[in-house]
Amino acid sequence: MSQVSPRPRGRPPSKAARDKALAAAREILFDQGFGRLSVEAVAARSGVGKPTIYRHWANASELAMAALMAGFPESKSQGATLEHALSRQLTDLVRAFATTRGRQIAMALATADPDSELTRAFRNRVILSSREAGRSLIATAADRGEIPPPAGIEVTLDMIYGPVIYRLLAGHQPLDDAFAAALVDGALKLLTPAK
Repeated sequence: MSQVSPRPRGRPPSKAARDKALAAAREILFDQGFGRLSVEAVAARSGVGKPTIYRHWANASELAMAALMAGFPESKSQGATLEHALSRQLTDLVRAFATTRGRQIAMALATADPDSELTRAFRNRVILSSREAGRSLIATAADRGEIPPPAGIEVTLDMIYGPVIYRLLAGHQPLDDAFAAALVDGALKLLTPAK
């Protein structure tokens, strides 16, 4: 006799409700700031019930990061050369952080606990995914003989992507295309041995 798995209780999560909650969370973040975002406020603004919101996100911090990161460029770039692929990836990343949304992310991170869901979500969604995309671009370039296989890839990736996060959080210099170009130039110098 075959066993039938019990059906989960409640209605399945709705994409339309999820999108409405994300839109409401973004509006609250941009209009009132991170401190005003709560599940209750998002439910009131969106018309989506709190139980539905909690089916998608464990807490307001997860919801805030999801709202800020929705539509954020994916860290997947390809190009004819490593220079072209890195340039596309880093330019997209820098431009995304130069927006109002990018500044909101920086403010949210500055006030978040390092072990919070918000910080973990950012680390996974932005930092680690960007590094993995960069690792793939570098490995592909090494496989086709464009560069030698790099030694110390973790430190190399830190040196390429770390400045973006530092500049985002410190705000001491602009996040612009010239900065992205300088990062690409520095990355290529790291990865290409002097002749």
